[in-house]
Amino acid sequence: MMMRIDIDLTDHVPIYIQLMNQIKHMIATGELKPGDQLPTVRQLAADLRINFNTVARAYRLLDEEQIISTQHGRGTFILKPTSEEDSRRLRRRDMVRLMNHFLNDAVSLGFEPADVRAVFEKSIGIWEETGAPPSPDDL
Repeated sequence: MMMRIDIDLTDHVPIYIQLMNQIKHMIATGELKPGDQLPTVRQLAADLRINFNTVARAYRLLDEEQIISTQHGRGTFILKPTSEEDSRRLRRRDMVRLMNHFLNDAVSLGFEPADVRAVFEKSIGIWEETGAPPSPDDL
């Protein structure tokens, strides 16, 4: 299975965390479903052109979090969330990660909290009115 994962070598977030976050995101969005098989550690490392140990670390930590299960001789599979609450927790964690990324980018662009709050509140208002997030031209 070829997964669409983008690793940013210039990001301050370690590669194994980027990998974990993207797998969690794919699960939260339904791109990866319980029972889906992940590529082998060696295959994913080759596809992403990163160190084998980096992928192994990400898989091990995801296994410890009971998000995936590695079965010797069979492969690595996405586990079913143990409850709807676990599924909500994964989605919420993904949302917080995206928000933190956005806020860090806003800071690096020189925006103040009041600037971000104004754009965010206007965006939420448009989303509530129309049922869809706004495009940049709407703001």
